Amino acid sequence: MALYVVGDLQGCLEPLKRLLDTVRFDPAADTLWLTGDLINRGPHSLEALRFVKGMGRNALTVLGNHDLHLLAVAYGPHKLKKKDTLDAILEAHDRETLLRWLLHRPLLHFDEPRNLTLVHAGVHPLWTLEQARVYAAELETVLRGDDAFEYFEEMYGDTPGHWADSHGGIDRLRAITNAFTRMRMCDLQGHLDMKYKGAPGGQPAGWFPWFDHPGRRATDTHILFGHWAALGVHEGAGVTALDSGCVWGARLTALRLTDDGQRDLVSVSCSS
Repeated sequence: MALYVVGDLQGCLEPLKRLLDTVRFDPAADTLWLTGDLINRGPHSLEALRFVKGMGRNALTVLGNHDLHLLAVAYGPHKLKKKDTLDAILEAHDRETLLRWLLHRPLLHFDEPRNLTLVHAGVHPLWTLEQARVYAAELETVLRGDDAFEYFEEMYGDTPGHWADSHGGIDRLRAITNAFTRMRMCDLQGHLDMKYKGAPGGQPAGWFPWFDHPGRRATDTHILFGHWAALGVHEGAGVTALDSGCVWGARLTALRLTDDGQRDLVSVSCSS
């Protein structure tokens, strides 16, 4: 019996199928977690969404920024971007079933027995795990409620650039969204650099990868995340990053965890 945690899929379904074949994934015993961004930029977004949904309880995914972008186009006033590969989903006969399923995925999943936390981009370094769980639930309630259109209308934006408990309204929701789905670098005060996408080491002075922030508070759980292709597979203190750039022609990676404590990384090529 094993848990497989896979990095950003982004519509690259064929590599996922090869990866599951490689590890001999057993639906009767094994579980698949995904770090979000199931769709967009890759060649088979519709098929990937259907495949993961079709796995039922064998698969769990959190929401990523590309997933939220699809929902903002479908349920808000926004238009598709030039590089989006989402038309097939929006035109599919089962569009509403797929979108409603996606809308009900969490932003954060905490597995208490394993003490594992699954998110897309990370957990804000100034948040405890308990705070992060509360803020995730707060945004999930809005996504699934009557105010979803208003949220999607104002979802995009880099402000406020920092977290404050006093934030309210759309500023609060946007700050939560950006932390869970777009974050990479933070400064000592907890401001997010939403522009830098390169590997750690090239950022301006005074900025830290969120997981290396000197004041990081959610250190009582192991955080599994994706989103940062330039970081690649990374194992640090209490964190494992798993976006190995499949959509860019690199690799798709799974972290394999077994009940008897085995832990290893498996990957397959994504080049055409």
